[in-house]
Amino acid sequence: MTSAAPEKIRCDACPVMCYIAPGQTGACDRYANDSGRIVRTDPLVMLSQALASGTPVIPFAGAGWDGALTPADTTVTAIGAGTTYPDFKPAPFIIASRPEGADMVTVVTEAIFSYCGVKVKIDTDRFLGPEGATVRAGGEPVGHVTTAEYGSQMLSLGGVHHLTGGSKPEGRLTCSTLLALCNREAVELAIDGGSTVIVQAGRAPIVDGKPEHRMRVGCGSATIGMFAAQWQGLVDEVVVVDDHITGVVSEHQAGKVIGWPPSGIRIKGHRSTPGRYFRVSDPGLGWGGTRLTDPLEILGPWEAKKGARPGLRLLMVSTTGEDWGFYVLDDSLTPRPAPLPEALRATVDLIAENCEPSLCTVLFMGGAGGSLRAGVTRNPVRLTRSVQAGETVLTAGGAECYIWPGGGITFMVDVTALPPGAFGYVPTPALVAPLEFTLPRDAYLALGGHADAIRELPDILRDGGEYPTAARILPKGEV
Repeated sequence: MTSAAPEKIRCDACPVMCYIAPGQTGACDRYANDSGRIVRTDPLVMLSQALASGTPVIPFAGAGWDGALTPADTTVTAIGAGTTYPDFKPAPFIIASRPEGADMVTVVTEAIFSYCGVKVKIDTDRFLGPEGATVRAGGEPVGHVTTAEYGSQMLSLGGVHHLTGGSKPEGRLTCSTLLALCNREAVELAIDGGSTVIVQAGRAPIVDGKPEHRMRVGCGSATIGMFAAQWQGLVDEVVVVDDHITGVVSEHQAGKVIGWPPSGIRIKGHRSTPGRYFRVSDPGLGWGGTRLTDPLEILGPWEAKKGARPGLRLLMVSTTGEDWGFYVLDDSLTPRPAPLPEALRATVDLIAENCEPSLCTVLFMGGAGGSLRAGVTRNPVRLTRSVQAGETVLTAGGAECYIWPGGGITFMVDVTALPPGAFGYVPTPALVAPLEFTLPRDAYLALGGHADAIRELPDILRDGGEYPTAARILPKGEV
């Protein structure tokens, strides 16, 4: 007679409601069946300013804990806390604390986000793709190119339409891409009509296999304004090549103010104001984000009656100082390459010195609305109003959030400010992000907060929570 198979247990931590066999985890790898109990597999993370790096793990729920007090400044994050789903119940931990004598409450919960995405800032002048172009991961659409900002290209990835509004592969790839980016992993993205770029938060982008090193010092016009005085007396003309605004020092207002004489130069492009030219080239991977490999392509015939002469010295340089060329006009007023004088090399190096390192920035953005607010208060709209008014402070994994004005609780957070592995997922598909709501106790009760669920920190350390787990304490700022 064969014995019965071990009984599976249904996990209700997300809408998937997996049936988990003993010793196995659910589809999200966040919850497991441990001898007939659903347990949280990741540790609850607490931050402290008082502890040095390398602090050993402090077991949670009393198991193996030696009774030592936690630091007075301990902050319990929502990382590893568990979720409020199915949302009629209080948040996993509602913690009373008294920092500097203030009677406060912090509500922590891992929120499930179908309405979420990331905003990616890529420091590069290289052409990544046309505005509005589809961004793909693994061949599936996961977002689009947005605006080009000052020295950076911007991507908007994720959102409910990619997560749940398209095909199943699109939803899965979008979810895995967002999760990897939020957990600071490298992701390869392909842009329709543009480049392939490897993005990793806090690291330099790699565009079409080439690592970026410098963020431009400014547009061509700004570079002229910053360094015109440095070039005066060393060279007769300077052109700073830039996809957006190419600058010409002799025509520029900065040159006029310091008495720079005209050179008779002519630029092929759309003249904006004196010394500032738009659209000198199509965008690309060349000089200053243009397609140019030979900057002389943007020059028309020199005009002798406006100052051009044999022997006139010309410096052409990109906005990062990575590309430069020095030329001298011959008898036919044609620029000929010449060795760069040492004094001018110092000015090119100065441009490079003033360029900041090229990095990728990833901001997680989500709407903390819907039913998760019921885990904080019985009257959810009061929580929204309290956050918008600044009475309730919202953090994510202990990191400061930017709250968008207007309706709802729409926030953004820099993923590098959270401890590693702070984000998770559920296969609906959706991302899971930690949220902490902190406010005075009397204000919390006035919101209709779950008064019966408020617990003291020592009690939580001793008895644990709904899902037994382990805890670890990190110094604040250690990520």
